Amino acid sequence: MGASSSKLTRNGPGLGDIPENCVACVFMYLTPPEICNLARLNRAFRGAASSDTIWESKLPHNYQHLLHLMPPERYQHLCKKDIYALLSRPVPFDDGNKEVWLDMVTGRVCVSISAKAMSITGIDDRRYWNWIPTEESRFNIAAYLQHIWWFEVDGFVNFPFPADIYTL
Repeated sequence: MGASSSKLTRNGPGLGDIPENCVACVFMYLTPPEICNLARLNRAFRGAASSDTIWESKLPHNYQHLLHLMPPERYQHLCKKDIYALLSRPVPFDDGNKEVWLDMVTGRVCVSISAKAMSITGIDDRRYWNWIPTEESRFNIAAYLQHIWWFEVDGFVNFPFPADIYTL
């Protein structure tokens, strides 16, 4: 085993020789985290992973509505990959009482609503409810129920959700 036998020799085409457009076709079937992991392999994969066509297909059809919830200077000159990354973080709206974001893996729209944005029976009566500051809530406050016989919760979200299956 000399020094010459330890050298790696290239006997044929490798992953770097696959045309970028072929890699992009495969990426259309992968999740965003899978695309980002493969982009680390070589230049062709990195180029395909930066394609606006790939990331446009991962964004929901109404992603423009999500963008309009923030100032235009935050997204105006971003490529689709960076828009996907931006929208994967919570975007507050409705005076900060609601947040919307994209699930990083599936690209589906997620919404969180604060108790402050809901109409809860007796919420203003301190005999029954208290507002507790907490780091455990994404809104840093929670409605704490002390004592009550019954209550109703009602809320309203005016948001253009894309066609999908949602859970509450």
